[in-house]
Amino acid sequence: MVAEDGTVLASSISEHGPFASPETAWAEQDPADWWRASQTAIRAVIEASGVDPKQIRGVGLIGQMHGAVLLDEHGAVLRPSIIWCDQRTDEQCQWITNTVGAKKLLELTCNPALTNFTLTKLLWVRQHEPEIWKKVRHVLLPKDYVRFRLSGEYAIDVADASGTLMLDVTHRRWSDELLGLVGIDKAILPPVFESPEVCARISSQAEGLTGIPAGTPIVAGAGDQAAGAVGMGITRPGAVSVTLGTSGVVFAATERPSLDPGGRLHTFCHAIPGRWHVMGVTQAAGLSLRWIRDQFCEPGYDYPELSKEAAGVPPGCDGVLWAPYLMGERTPHLDSSVRAALIGLAASHTRGHVARAVMEGVAFSQRDSFTIFAELGVPVKKIRVSGGAARSTLWKQVQADVYGHAVETIAADEGGAYGAAILAGVGTGVWPSVDDACDRCVKTAEVVEPLPANIAVMNRQYKRYSRIYPALKAIYQST
Repeated sequence: MVAEDGTVLASSISEHGPFASPETAWAEQDPADWWRASQTAIRAVIEASGVDPKQIRGVGLIGQMHGAVLLDEHGAVLRPSIIWCDQRTDEQCQWITNTVGAKKLLELTCNPALTNFTLTKLLWVRQHEPEIWKKVRHVLLPKDYVRFRLSGEYAIDVADASGTLMLDVTHRRWSDELLGLVGIDKAILPPVFESPEVCARISSQAEGLTGIPAGTPIVAGAGDQAAGAVGMGITRPGAVSVTLGTSGVVFAATERPSLDPGGRLHTFCHAIPGRWHVMGVTQAAGLSLRWIRDQFCEPGYDYPELSKEAAGVPPGCDGVLWAPYLMGERTPHLDSSVRAALIGLAASHTRGHVARAVMEGVAFSQRDSFTIFAELGVPVKKIRVSGGAARSTLWKQVQADVYGHAVETIAADEGGAYGAAILAGVGTGVWPSVDDACDRCVKTAEVVEPLPANIAVMNRQYKRYSRIYPALKAIYQST
């Protein structure tokens, strides 16, 4: 909960279950679990804040992107949601590309067909679960399902809709032409709103479950990356955010759609009306370090201990390199089939070498996005970092050294939730614009400068890292 001066009054976390993987590279979650966790967190934050619920001006929403929540005519969930990191839809991606045409697809949506995008999941269900598909009357993204439970209204924002592969990103509306070419009825898609726009209100039923008064406005909100960028003040060209959660994202604000002809970056609407952004994605960023911890550390051994071991290893890890392709890769390779690699190991290397190599490898993957930014003329004047990596002193230094640029953290540590609150404040008149709100509320907490000696080492390692993917591709293509 955020006050009108931008102060965080209270925050709460309620965990939902991990994703299920019924088959290799599949990922599904139960939308009811998101709703349960949301109710718990909302009640807890109201209680912790001590605020009279009648004083709540508005509600903002943020959620994971790309997931497909399929509902019947009564709003009942038809199957588990196929979420963002699911990789089952290679066949559907190829069908879209062949049916629409690669160039035409970029013209219509500003993006190529990737397994992560919502449209590919709809086509998979249509092909493999036709009895379920016959019952589909509404398609929502994860946060929009929570809004539906809060209000009974179907809605989506332009930023989250950009990641469905069904939005005309340039004109910020559903693409009738694309939907016609792939045979999707626009009637199953929710109305599209700008992120700060009020699109629903808390229902009487939801008031009893959450404590938020009925009639409280709900703004459209945004997907996690656009809301996170707002929460970090990434609103104008030149400002770039790097967020390392389970996945990793490099996000740059733009004044107009900045299209990568190779489709290596995503071009999406920003959560700010009249602005867009380009975004590069590493599928397994924090997931890489979590995988190392879970598979190779004793129970109870956590990230601070692992980071301490890694800090005792010199930059460059004595030659050890990590390619973070545990879930395939998006930027820049657009390859759902490639898998991770840990190379350069010798008998003298330790667990600390592996841990630091993972941190460096994830940062190298993020640097790929900066390389494409330079090609497209996207300016980089300020880099702000967030996510788990922003809480690690070592990983912040690694990022500064790999990018060759100072990195900043901000005072508010709530990330996308803070951005969602800003959007709610703008939508309900607390602040006149997103720019104004960010200028008032988002403050720099720390600046980490790159170390010249480390930059030289990281540049050499990045050149070596860049040769790993072509080698892996050759291996997987030959089998």
